[in-house]
Amino acid sequence: MDEASKTNSIRDLAFRERYLKGRIIDIGCGRDLVCSGAEPFDLPDGDAQEIASIRDNNAYDTVHSSHCLEHMRDPVHALSQWWALVKPGGHLIVVVPDEDLYEQGFWPSRFNHDHKATFRLNSPTSWSPVSHDIKAIVQSLPGAYIVELERQDLKYDYSLQAKGMTPNPLVPLIFLKSFKKIMRAVVKPFPLARQRLTWRIENAYFERMAFPLIKHLATHLLKYKL
Repeated sequence: MDEASKTNSIRDLAFRERYLKGRIIDIGCGRDLVCSGAEPFDLPDGDAQEIASIRDNNAYDTVHSSHCLEHMRDPVHALSQWWALVKPGGHLIVVVPDEDLYEQGFWPSRFNHDHKATFRLNSPTSWSPVSHDIKAIVQSLPGAYIVELERQDLKYDYSLQAKGMTPNPLVPLIFLKSFKKIMRAVVKPFPLARQRLTWRIENAYFERMAFPLIKHLATHLLKYKL
């Protein structure tokens, strides 16, 4: 959620003035446009996998996409389609989750069941059966050269990475009941305290179970039709 806003928080003014001006299209933006005036493109607008057939080619100063490429059926083809929209001298800006920081060694993804691909940087091999070297993909685009390519791990808590443990499906249901009781009885009148306590409990749960709390609960609530 709000992926562009999260990334924009670490982009400086020079970045915005250089890349976020002119005609811009934001692919997979939802309701979180990378900047005002950008043209939104999401599921209601068509298939981003084949966007070059439904949007003007060589027409955009910047094509931006944050956390969308991993949802494409064929990310290599999709990226070539996005590149086709960029005018000569324009820019393609793509943000994707790092497979080691996001998927953390698990596939299918435990964090987003719609992910169809993972991405790595500066690593010749991968544990993922659907891994792509993002640098190699970009370098394969005709007439493209890389201005900047980096891994962003600002405020990433490496201590919370999964330890390879197997979740117990009964624990989340028990935890949910206790969690609700705590929220109702102790911190309901104090929204800030409730949020902080929620984060602490979710982090503690993830450290021990190697599974994201909300996704895990949703899966089992659906499975058991509670």
